[in-house]
Amino acid sequence: METRFLGIPDLFEAPSVAVVVDVMRAFTVAAWAFAQGAEKIVLAESLDEARALKARHPDWAALKDGPPAPGFDLVNSPGLLRSVDLGGRTVVQKTTAGTVGALAVKDASLVLCAGFVVAEATARLLRTRKSRSVTFVVTGEDGRADEDLACAQYIARRATGAGTDPAEFLRRAADSRAAAELAEGVRQGVHPDDVALCLEVDRFPFAMVATLEGSLMVLRPWGESG
Repeated sequence: METRFLGIPDLFEAPSVAVVVDVMRAFTVAAWAFAQGAEKIVLAESLDEARALKARHPDWAALKDGPPAPGFDLVNSPGLLRSVDLGGRTVVQKTTAGTVGALAVKDASLVLCAGFVVAEATARLLRTRKSRSVTFVVTGEDGRADEDLACAQYIARRATGAGTDPAEFLRRAADSRAAAELAEGVRQGVHPDDVALCLEVDRFPFAMVATLEGSLMVLRPWGESG
């Protein structure tokens, strides 16, 4: 399997297969949303679009980075989300990096969104599809976020079927700038357990596939629903 690891600014053309990685915290949060019963997640282009979708669909749950805000029901924190019942609901998610990365590759034939919590399920889907070329989108810090790169490299190795010890990849993620900012309270809308929850390998048995449904980019679980 040929692999590339690119930041969002380096995406000049749609890859055939893309794995969009945001460990801290967009796609850890997305996985938790599905585990809490969400049916689908709409990836919004902007905060304004997220608010507009919520206004048109009052039963949907809108989620964003940072502190709580008018028009939004949830914040981008796995620690806070794990106590929310989302049974059967649609979530609208807008984050700084993860949703941007997924929308940047929306024309790819296969788009997966991933973090450590769905690593094996993501790798398994890549193996099932026998993907020859995979572009891993390292969403954080314009492609320099080591937690995202470490997770992408870990999934790439797992996708080859090789047994891979996650310890070194998790250490890099734990030592990352994002982990420090979450732990030190630099970012808002944070739960003390967020870093630990983002570093749980294979917490969930499903992968997450994003597809265009009309004009919207929609994320759904693939495989076991938990």
